[in-house]
Amino acid sequence: MPSINELQGPIWVTLVYVLLYYIFMTHGLRVKVKLFKDYRARGERFDRYFGQDPEMLAADRIQLNLLEHMPAFLVIFWLYAIVVSAYWATWAGAIYVGLRALYPFVLGRELKGGIPLRLLFVTFSAYGVLLLMVVHIVWALLSTTNP
Repeated sequence: MPSINELQGPIWVTLVYVLLYYIFMTHGLRVKVKLFKDYRARGERFDRYFGQDPEMLAADRIQLNLLEHMPAFLVIFWLYAIVVSAYWATWAGAIYVGLRALYPFVLGRELKGGIPLRLLFVTFSAYGVLLLMVVHIVWALLSTTNP
């Protein structure tokens, strides 16, 4: 088991990832408040869940995409840090979090007509990081098992 000193990198990556989640959640709240005011100024009713406002859809997609992947990332990331290397987990985790941080910029401010294909670069690159970590974890476990 790595020492607490060796786990400082993974701890920081985890904290940054959770901070990113709350930044994305705050962004969604800001968009909701802004749209509520905009709709009210136009004399319209803002329906947060069924209104299909493109700006609200994008804000929701940004926050929920990060949340959807959070459990898998954190489990794989910490298994990697413990089983393989805390040092390399820090690098892989930082790359993964960086890719997730790009998501809102690649998605854009509004979501109209489905998910843009340009998101596939960010999404599949992040999946690739997770897959490499899983393969390395399995490799490490298989190579250390005693018959």
